[in-house]
Amino acid sequence: MRFGLMFFAAPDGAAAGETYQTMLAAARTADRAGLAAVWTPERHFDRFGGVFPNPAVTSAALAVATERLQLRAGSLISPLHNTVRIAEDWSTVDNLSGGRVAISFGAGWNVNDFVLNPDRYPQRREVMLAQLDQVRALWRGETVELPNGLGNSAQVALYPRPVQAELPVWLTSSGNPQTFADAGSRGANLLTHLIGQDLPELAGKIELYRKARADAGLDPSEGIVSLMLHTHLRADADLARQVSRVPFREYLRSAVVLETKSAKGGGTISGGHASPGEDLPEDLLEDLLDLTCERYLSGGSLIGSAAGTLPLVGEFRAAGVDEVACLVDFGLSGADLLAGLPELVRLAELAG
Repeated sequence: MRFGLMFFAAPDGAAAGETYQTMLAAARTADRAGLAAVWTPERHFDRFGGVFPNPAVTSAALAVATERLQLRAGSLISPLHNTVRIAEDWSTVDNLSGGRVAISFGAGWNVNDFVLNPDRYPQRREVMLAQLDQVRALWRGETVELPNGLGNSAQVALYPRPVQAELPVWLTSSGNPQTFADAGSRGANLLTHLIGQDLPELAGKIELYRKARADAGLDPSEGIVSLMLHTHLRADADLARQVSRVPFREYLRSAVVLETKSAKGGGTISGGHASPGEDLPEDLLEDLLDLTCERYLSGGSLIGSAAGTLPLVGEFRAAGVDEVACLVDFGLSGADLLAGLPELVRLAELAG
């Protein structure tokens, strides 16, 4: 089992600089310890994740701060962007990093993000899959034909040329089985989580992913399934839970607020689910936060000690998970986040 770091902070606006410095310090620790990767997301216009609006920018900073970690977008909401520009940005970062970038493509769900490209929202999934194919083609050195400013045909090729001959790609799934199948049939890796799906459900979807690879003539045993898990580890498991409980609960509140905003805008919430877009009654919201927080603390996360969470890692491995994307900045202070990394490195050693 491999382990990497994932960032998805929800800080106050004035704390953005501190968030970035903590990210760089944590990545340097992970780099020295031999962890696999560092993921940074794309989110817009909201406290929840909005400190990370562009994973190419954060990966460029990480490229000069690290030497070995793979630098991954987790996720790039590609329908918001020009496809050729995606390829250009990430080829630049590939050169800055000596060939260490990777992208997990996501279709997006927050309707308000699509102020950046509103016409694409209804067909965002189809657009994302087409962009995945076109970015890969450009990366391999192929040219694409596009209309120029006068509507005439122009042949476009990628400069600068990337270091890696093939771009490592993932598809991000919030649990939709079709996305698992799409990732398998396209030879992409897969990034998912346990929000809205339990481990037996995830295991069945991973089987679907492997079957789709086989049906496409690809080796079903290849392809990486990456599972995002909220993570804070200490030698003292009780301390890890004590430190995590209040920040994590408030982090969940920020997520609920963002989903309500999206629903009020007429869109879906995460996972593509419909919502009436109404604010929850305060007492119901507090009960929901308590229940959700306890669910994660009691088995839906890596919050505890290395020894205590090792059996859970074994369950993930048995379900078909290849690596864990450890979301370490779910409201913790920078000092607490960094204090949890040595025990995470120990877990990686025990699980290796």
